[in-house]
Amino acid sequence: MSEPDGRTWREQQQQAVRAHADADARRRAAEQAEAARLVAWFVAEATRRGLRTTRLIARGYDGRGRYRTRLTGWYVDRAETRAVDEAGRFHLLTVPGGLRARLFGVDPEPSPAPLVVGAGGRDGESIPLRTLLTRLLDDGNGEPDPTTRPAAPRG
Repeated sequence: MSEPDGRTWREQQQQAVRAHADADARRRAAEQAEAARLVAWFVAEATRRGLRTTRLIARGYDGRGRYRTRLTGWYVDRAETRAVDEAGRFHLLTVPGGLRARLFGVDPEPSPAPLVVGAGGRDGESIPLRTLLTRLLDDGNGEPDPTTRPAAPRG
């Protein structure tokens, strides 16, 4: 392979890598926008139904400590490590912890909601966000009534 051919090949590879990265960024942005719509729908529906909120508690990364937050909202998983606050922001409720956190509490930053919760995890258990939120609404008010419940928005 001569030098000009090698340079052309490298340039083509770099363009392909950039195109792939751009496509991945667009896909992630679209997924985050869809998940944000689902979370907004959930908050509106939970508020409409009068689903009770709770003071959210964060856990330490090691799983041992429990730390107060100023957040009020709904846990969306049984482990209580993911939640939606009343403002419609998604939170991962795991924090570094420590003495300062124990004394003063913590303020977990909101993070983009995933369309599939647990995707890529080692245990292989994942569930669509839509399913988690719909289940939470149904469990919060007894048996679902399909004639009165607005459907979760579709992508």
